[in-house]
Amino acid sequence: MPTAARLTAAICLAVLAGVLSIMIMPLMPEHTQFGYFIPINMALGLLAGWTVMGPRASLGITAGINNGLTGVFVLILWGLATHSVREMLKKAMLRHYTGLGEGLIASISIGAEYFMVIATLPIVVTAIVGGALSGLITNLVNRRFP
Repeated sequence: MPTAARLTAAICLAVLAGVLSIMIMPLMPEHTQFGYFIPINMALGLLAGWTVMGPRASLGITAGINNGLTGVFVLILWGLATHSVREMLKKAMLRHYTGLGEGLIASISIGAEYFMVIATLPIVVTAIVGGALSGLITNLVNRRFP
């Protein structure tokens, strides 16, 4: 059921995903073709906010911060999974892998490499602060418009 809290959480995480995407782009190698990188991440932010943060909106500062941090964690996890599988599929189309198992293991390896690239202090601080603010804003909206 659509609620104001779900909509607010979705918008907050989509904006945060856009900001994080812009911060991540310079960290990647120069030859990286980003394509739909930002729109995909923003769509994942909308989805994570709507399905994870929105239904869990409650009253209280601590609950709001925890909800926001959970939403950001899910957003980053989904983003890493999506982009690593996408990269694996691109390589699979060029016949880099001999079987399904090799491709799946490669997607985990690619995801770990991406995680090491984005595990920098500015990204982590932005994710934590943005997630906490998103959770607090979602809780305020849930209190005002239950």
